[in-house]
Amino acid sequence: MMKDEELLAKRLSELSRQAFHRGIITYTDFLNLNEQSILHALPKNSLYTEYVLFGGYDGAERQMAAFLPDDALSLRCRYGAEQEREGGMPPEVELFSDRIAVLEISPLHAKYADELTHRDYLGALMNLGVERGKMGDILMDGSKALVFLDAKLKAFVMEEPTRIRRTSVQTAEVDFQDFSYTPNVQEIKGTVSSVRLDALLALAFSSSRNRLTGLIGAGKVFVNGRLTTSNGCHIREQDIISVRGMGKFRFAGQLSVTKKNRICVLIHKYI
Repeated sequence: MMKDEELLAKRLSELSRQAFHRGIITYTDFLNLNEQSILHALPKNSLYTEYVLFGGYDGAERQMAAFLPDDALSLRCRYGAEQEREGGMPPEVELFSDRIAVLEISPLHAKYADELTHRDYLGALMNLGVERGKMGDILMDGSKALVFLDAKLKAFVMEEPTRIRRTSVQTAEVDFQDFSYTPNVQEIKGTVSSVRLDALLALAFSSSRNRLTGLIGAGKVFVNGRLTTSNGCHIREQDIISVRGMGKFRFAGQLSVTKKNRICVLIHKYI
């Protein structure tokens, strides 16, 4: 495992070096939370450029990194400001528009379809030889799936798969530049003694702080894609907390303080 992490760190550093010396934008494959955390933890002297993470929509778990040379970074800042004023395409979408494709895979005849799951779609794509790093998130919408993947594989996946389990399926491209996604969330309100990571985890997942403390120590908890091993980590408004194997939530903020000096908070748990 350590060797894999070291190889990834070297690869990320090399992509940043290429962007700096060649004056081009370089991209990674889709990175999972552990890999994103390795990127965030790299010493500043091992990176030559700034980078941007994006997975196709706000809040995506699996994301690509783009390393930006100085010219591209300056242009992105100016372009982003112009787009914000004019209500145009977000700069992240423009930056990744040629790198990420969005495909909708759905049963050809819904009436006769099996109940296909996230695992079914992921397994079907991997059985075709598509590596996990070439795929981003897979979002389920009933029996349909929205798949984010490396744009170079779009033509191949548009033709395959034709069947998942016993269900015939069809694939259509979704316009990435016009794509928007609003995740379903469950609102959770409650009181905590402080806005600490362990307290918010206990509220979000209705579990004991002792059990969740073990998950933090085991390296299964990420805040905004960064591995966090401190129980007392202070969480800020709009931070996204992910727990491997359990799900994720966004800290929407503090609502009030009770007479007993406990803090009433609001959490949006992704479902």
